[in-house]
Parts: sequence; C-alpha cells; structure tokens
Amino acid sequence: MSPTQILERQVNWVGSLVFDDMRLLGGLFHLASVPPSLNYTQHFHCRHLVRMRLKWVKNRSLDHIIDTETDLKAACLLKDAIKRSSHGYLSGRILSPQQKLLGLTIPVLRFLRRYPTLFQEFSDPKYSNLPCFRLSDTARFLDGQEQAIYQAHESDIVERLSRFLMMSNSKQIPLQSITSLKWDLGLPDDYVKSLVSKYPNHFQVIKRQDRLPCLGLVGWNEALAVSTLQRNSEKSNPSHSYRDFKRTPSLAFPMNFPRGYGSQKKVRAWMDEFQNLPYISSYEDSSQIDPDSDLMEKHVVGVLHELLSLTIHKKTKRNYLRCLRDEFNLPHKFTRVFTRYPGIFYLSLKCKTTTVVLKEGYERGKLVDPHPLARIREKYYYVMRTGIMYRGKGDIQLPDTKDFTSDGVEQESEEEGESDVCEVESGSEFETGSEED
Repeated sequence: MSPTQILERQVNWVGSLVFDDMRLLGGLFHLASVPPSLNYTQHFHCRHLVRMRLKWVKNRSLDHIIDTETDLKAACLLKDAIKRSSHGYLSGRILSPQQKLLGLTIPVLRFLRRYPTLFQEFSDPKYSNLPCFRLSDTARFLDGQEQAIYQAHESDIVERLSRFLMMSNSKQIPLQSITSLKWDLGLPDDYVKSLVSKYPNHFQVIKRQDRLPCLGLVGWNEALAVSTLQRNSEKSNPSHSYRDFKRTPSLAFPMNFPRGYGSQKKVRAWMDEFQNLPYISSYEDSSQIDPDSDLMEKHVVGVLHELLSLTIHKKTKRNYLRCLRDEFNLPHKFTRVFTRYPGIFYLSLKCKTTTVVLKEGYERGKLVDPHPLARIREKYYYVMRTGIMYRGKGDIQLPDTKDFTSDGVEQESEEEGESDVCEVESGSEFETGSEED
C-alpha cells in the first residue's frame, strides 16, 4: 500500500469519528430543545426516513366533491353580494369585471344565466340594454333558512371562531385572512357586525403595529383548548376527562391510506414511528420545539389537522393556510406534510387550484358528520342543478319551497364531472385574492 493510500485511509477514519461526535451532539441539542414541562426527554427519534416521499394518488370521490362545490361557493358569494346591494340587484356592468376576483373561468354573466333558479335576469329600468340580476324567490327562501341556522347555532360559531384565534401565537389574526376562510369556517357574511359587536367579551377588532386590522381574542377559555383529536379520544374512553387527554404523551391520527400503501412495510414502519411520537396540542406553545425535529413535524400535522377540523366541509385552499403561517408558527415549507402524510390529508388539483382535504371527514364521498350549514348548502346546490335540468328542456321552473322545509335533499349522482368554475379567492366584497401554487 502506497503512502498516499495510507494517508487517505487515516483521514477518512478521523473524519468518521468527527461525524459520529457531531451526530451525538446533534441528538443532545434535539433533546434540549424540547420544553421541560412536556417531559418528552425519553423520546428520541432519528430522522432516518425524513427523505421518504410517497407518490400522489388521485381520489376521484374527493375530487368530485371539490368540483361540485366550486360552483356552489361562487353562487353563494354572488348571492350575498346581491343581498348587500341597496337596490336588491346588481347590474352586469358591475358584475362583469369581477370574473377574475371571483375565480371564474367563464364570464360572470354566463355563470349567472346558467342558474336561473337562483338568479333572475331583467333589464335595467333606465338602460334597457343593460342586464341586471336579482335573487329568485327560492334563493330568498333558502337564504332565510340559512340565516335561521346562523342564529340557532350562534354559540357553535362563536366557539369555532374562538378556537381558531386561540391557536394563533398572538391570539390575533388579520381580518383579511379570516374573510378568506369565512365560507370554510361557516361564518355569516356580516360576521364582524353580527358577532364581534355582539360578543365584546370574546372578540375585539384591533390594529397591529403595521396598521393591519385584526380580530383579537379577549379572554382565554381553557375548556375550548382541547383539540378535535383529543375530543375524539375522550369519546372513545368516556372514563377519562379532557385534562387526562391533554396530558396524554402520544395520540395517533386516523389513517386512511390510498390503495396499495397500507401493505408496504417501509411505509407502515415510518407511520408507526410517527404515531408513537409525543402529541403536543395545537393550543400549546410550540416556540421552544426544535423546528427541524420529528416532534415539530407531528405538531405541524396536529395544527393543520385541527384547522381543517374547524371547517364546515373539512377542507380549504392551500393558499389560505399559507397566509396563516406566521400566525400559527408553521415552518416555511410546511405544505410538504400534505404529500408526506397521504393517510391524513388529500391534496386535490381540481379547478386550477390546490385544495387540502381532511380524509377522516369523509366516508364514501359524503361528510361523516355534516353541519347544518352543509345541509342547507346541499339545498342550494340542488336548486342550481334543477335550474340546469329545466333549462335543458326549454322550460325554466322554480322548485316548490315546500320541498326545502325539512333536511331531506334529493341526492345527486356520484359520477365525476368537470366544472367550468374555480373557487373564489380572498379579499374585498367578492373575496378577492390570488393563488400561488
């Protein structure tokens, strides 16, 4: 062996010793980063599977749900905009420029004319060539039922909004971000006036140092600081209390893997390691956790799981969650967890946008526990589809309002279909904004 080869072998041997020492020090720093109050020092997990990436698998059932609800959301936003108008109608001159703000891939007038059972077209009183649109009798009737649901479940809305604010670091969230999630969280159209002013002991509108208006939480409610995962665990073990489950060192997320993943030993071993990590509630402070640790990754999954659990349809747009990254102390590239954990989340690319779905919220293409607002929205969608069927026969008829006095709604076909409309974005009167995927 030449002297050069001997020297190279010695250098490699010394380098391996240094690498082992650095890896040991890294493990010690990882343990030191866990808050002592959590008492998780006995849990040390190497990130030997951190680079594992699973192939995205399309879910036609969830894609069909997102596809059908894009038209529904746009129609309800237009319904609220027409309702807010002082004249009770909006002209085509006002609506036409809003196509991009509404996220429509077709002209707004064409979209309104597609659903005559919700929107009635007539000529402007002064300008006969200017089309105008007002709500039909059926739309006003359904809106009355919707407002009644908001009043009957006002306490649930206040609790939902309170828990949403309690998860943030500063207990303050910009109004613009909340407005983006208004449809998903089930908030009324005028939630600032109807809720904030009515519950001054819960909420207040303040301005941050950057002069951005925010909705702030007035008082902390310890009874609400229990995540949905902990509540479900308490239901399965009635003998335990909320406090017992808040101290539970490890909680497992419900998993529903795509076909073929469950039989892979490597994936199962990785998920078992992830499930055995300590669970830190999304309502606890996570600022002291190492951002590069497995513990932080499970906390991020828990925060996103709780956010989606608070929504009516157990889903929202990925870009809406990105806007909340600073408020919820999420890593810069936190959206990667959606593809890393396909048993918990589903990432849909329908309608030229990216939607995140909580898989445990659906079973066989339907919500497991539908909220009353979800049921009234099903009635809106039934009326919209009825308008298309009648128009195809050359006759436009309004469904009898007696059909909507109960919760029963005629079920639509589960076949997958394509929609020409994309979900609206966040922002002003029409929830404006942009999607950057």
